Amino acid sequence: MPSFFADTLPLWMFAVMVVGLFTGYPVAFVLGAVGILFGFIGIAMGEFHMIQFMNLLPRIYRQAVENPVFVAIPLFIFMGSILQKSRVAEDLLLSLQAILGGLRGGLAVAVILVGTVLAAMTGMIGASVVVISIIALPLMLSRNYSPEISTGSVAAAGTLGILIPPSIMLVVMGDMLQASVAALFAGAILPGLLLASLYVIYLLVLGFLKPSVGPATPPEENAFRSGAAMFTLLKALIPPLLLIIIVLGSIYGGFATPTEAAGVGCAGALLLAALKRTVSFAALREMVLDASLTVGMVYFVIFGATLFSYVFRMLGGDDVVHGMLESMGVDTGFHVLMALMIGVFILGFFFDWLEICLIVLPIFAPILVSADFSSFVATPGHVLVWAAVVVAINMQTSFLTPPFGFALFYMRGVAPAEISTVSIYKGVIPFIAIQIVVVAIAIAFPDLVLFLPRHWGLLF
Repeated sequence: MPSFFADTLPLWMFAVMVVGLFTGYPVAFVLGAVGILFGFIGIAMGEFHMIQFMNLLPRIYRQAVENPVFVAIPLFIFMGSILQKSRVAEDLLLSLQAILGGLRGGLAVAVILVGTVLAAMTGMIGASVVVISIIALPLMLSRNYSPEISTGSVAAAGTLGILIPPSIMLVVMGDMLQASVAALFAGAILPGLLLASLYVIYLLVLGFLKPSVGPATPPEENAFRSGAAMFTLLKALIPPLLLIIIVLGSIYGGFATPTEAAGVGCAGALLLAALKRTVSFAALREMVLDASLTVGMVYFVIFGATLFSYVFRMLGGDDVVHGMLESMGVDTGFHVLMALMIGVFILGFFFDWLEICLIVLPIFAPILVSADFSSFVATPGHVLVWAAVVVAINMQTSFLTPPFGFALFYMRGVAPAEISTVSIYKGVIPFIAIQIVVVAIAIAFPDLVLFLPRHWGLLF
């Protein structure tokens, strides 16, 4: 019995971690505490050594403090906080609503388009969902849109920020997988745009088939042919597009690293807010405070996850996972990827992307590197970029899947009282299905992910 317990110690460690996450304690505390607890259990059983604890602080320091890639995270978060206060989304949504409102489902389409633009500017889910919810939900309900299509489109639009670059999730995944962040950014562009396009197609088809769920605005309010409306739209659209071009263009043009581009993005966002006269010392103080709290949370989870993954691997967790996959007949690259995708999707019902990323990727990264994907991706060095983006699309569903989808919680906190939680849950189901379709497409056609990184010379 002691020998069996020692051999399966990593599995017990993972099980205790899962139970601990359901207790409601902060994730960072749970991960760190489980890592320390099983480190001492490993010492008692001769599977771990006290001296190995001495490697933890240098490892955490290199992982989160000294890591130049992670410097981009607080900068992108601060940029998102600035844009949240600058009324970019409000101006753009009202302009698109005036032009697209005459279409059945047109207001929901406008929400998706605003979410796509915000995604390419912020990379933050919380900011996008809250801002779009506050602006769009009352407007959609006043236009007699059903609660389900209103909440579903807002939640789906808000979650695009985790996939479409600049994405904080891709920054973290790039570091975890030792893959180029610029290549991941490029690889996520086409899947992200495909996802947004399928959202739009679904909403237009739904509006055509069931006009009652997304009625068109009265003809007298339709400004599609109005030159003034088009000018207003351009005035609202050009500044954020310029910011997107500056941030992403500097990365893909080879002028800046993602970290440097994030700094430029912060400066551009501040300038945009200043031009809109939404910057004051009080507002700036609030932006810095909001960004600091978010950054602190992210880094604290990174600390705990680094501790957990280190002890897990020192106890032989990698070998245990390899053995389990082999015993289940998971012996090809495709099988490994499917096991990872199913695991990520199931975990997404209960945990946030950061928790999934920091817990699962360190376990599967070595397996992905050694797996044979030659039937999908001809160049072995390109596999990690493709696999990372596919996992990122899958992980996006964790924001929408009940009962613990974070986008649903963000929306519930600011949604009008007449919208029920059941309506929110029902509203996101079609968009989750669309995300699964895009995951399948990205797996079946790797060039959807790899075309732009290859074309821009980001893969070697």
